[in-house]
Amino acid sequence: MTQTATKTNRQIILAELPQGKLATGHFKLTEAPVPTPEDGQVLVKTRYISLDAANRAWMQGATYRAALGAGDVMGGGALAEVIESRSPNLKPGDLVFADTGWRDYAAVSAKHLAPETPAEPLSHMLSVYGVAGLTAYFGFLECGLPKAGETVVVSAAAGSVGAIVGQIAKIKGCRVVGIAGGAAKCALLTRELGFDDAVDYKADNLRRALRTACPDGIDIYFDNVGGDVFEACLFNMALHGRIVCCGAVSQYDGAAPAHGPRGVPGLIVTRRLILRGFGLRKPSRRPGGPAGRREHRQADGEGGVGTVRASWLRIDRRAGVEITALVLVHPDPRPRLGLPARGGRAEHRRARGDEIASAKRQRRNP
Repeated sequence: MTQTATKTNRQIILAELPQGKLATGHFKLTEAPVPTPEDGQVLVKTRYISLDAANRAWMQGATYRAALGAGDVMGGGALAEVIESRSPNLKPGDLVFADTGWRDYAAVSAKHLAPETPAEPLSHMLSVYGVAGLTAYFGFLECGLPKAGETVVVSAAAGSVGAIVGQIAKIKGCRVVGIAGGAAKCALLTRELGFDDAVDYKADNLRRALRTACPDGIDIYFDNVGGDVFEACLFNMALHGRIVCCGAVSQYDGAAPAHGPRGVPGLIVTRRLILRGFGLRKPSRRPGGPAGRREHRQADGEGGVGTVRASWLRIDRRAGVEITALVLVHPDPRPRLGLPARGGRAEHRRARGDEIASAKRQRRNP
């Protein structure tokens, strides 16, 4: 009898599909036997499970993966350790990213798995060096195509993706405005993460507040929420602006909106906007092997992303969900970018004024 045969495999089942707000009653903790891997499979033990906004979307229907149904093990990717291998490419002790679901043990195909180089702490492999970090990095740089001096607005800016997008935008020399819910989150953006300004969508008339925060319009809007926030940003877009569509958090946990965002397609046409949607499924085997990870770490060192300094745990006791977000942050990136130290917002605006005015003239006279 193998050692794992005597162990219990705890797993969380999606007991019922939610029709409204997600609650603990939609889940059920069960136990099952530890599976035995077949040829070409590995038995893995989850070390860290990634909780992402997309998890909620899977309960609504098929996306880039099959929809979840009542009675299914809750889906989710994880950093897992190989316990038993029936594949020549992996051995016990290897760390891999795998679609394990929410359970202790899973038997998964080894076809698309490759051993990962550990980072310390290991939780960073699911955040900065995981799906959140890669989504922010490639979504913003490849879809947003930022230029120094441009104004960038990020929704859900205090979230795991938005917080990293904002910091990358600062590294690229952009002026960054974050949208978040509540004074505490807005203070975090400006005092800790280096955002130039923050708008509290719960307290302000969002469209008016964005007009004040972005007097020359929004050049790049990184959208994580959709809905009314998307609409407010759309009406404040600058000529030839780009909208990066990453997520729709506002629509994951409730009834469908009564109407779509106003201004579509009219403002898209008249302001010559580009909207681009994208999705990122973090592959374990990247093109060229480990080079993908080296590229990301190189951006950390040479591009000046800085060090992982802050992390926080938010516990939503009503929903019974724990969400950990680790944030890539430099103590103060502004001096390294040739900008005034934190607190010099007026000086920053004056220093960038000529560049912004020039960019605005170019947009009006392409």
